[in-house]
Amino acid sequence: MHMERISPPGTGGERETLRAYLDFHRATLALKCEGLDDGQLRRRASPPSTLSLMGLVRHMAEVERQWFRRTIGGAEVPHLWSDHHDFQAAYDATDASGAEAFAAWHAEVAHSRKVEAAATSLEVTVYVPKWEEEVSLRLVMLHMIHEYARHNGHADFLREAVDGTVGA
Repeated sequence: MHMERISPPGTGGERETLRAYLDFHRATLALKCEGLDDGQLRRRASPPSTLSLMGLVRHMAEVERQWFRRTIGGAEVPHLWSDHHDFQAAYDATDASGAEAFAAWHAEVAHSRKVEAAATSLEVTVYVPKWEEEVSLRLVMLHMIHEYARHNGHADFLREAVDGTVGA
């Protein structure tokens, strides 16, 4: 579950900065989950929502898979927790285990890093049918930073509801 969280550099190139911010947000999600058992990771803070910390980890594994493995990498791989392109299905962690969720997430993050590193530049583009336009690796990385930042805000509230831990 642990992922070292290193603050992004105050100076540096664009790609290095994007990588650092994305990794910072990935590590923040791991930090929000650190030290919790499966029951705590599954706890829902705002019923009837199925949102939980484990659900966020599962969702972000699916999002990593979508943007890096499928979109940028061009791989045709199945969804992790849905047969019908339903990213919301990952939120329901009722019968899930932390080991399974974190293994999937770590595997997708590792694969995402490889796909990003192999791209020749941030200008690499791919067509996204849902958006009906070409998007660059730069946009995908910025989108992922946005996804993590938004969901890490949710993780703050979810963690506080579990055991009162705030901050970081």
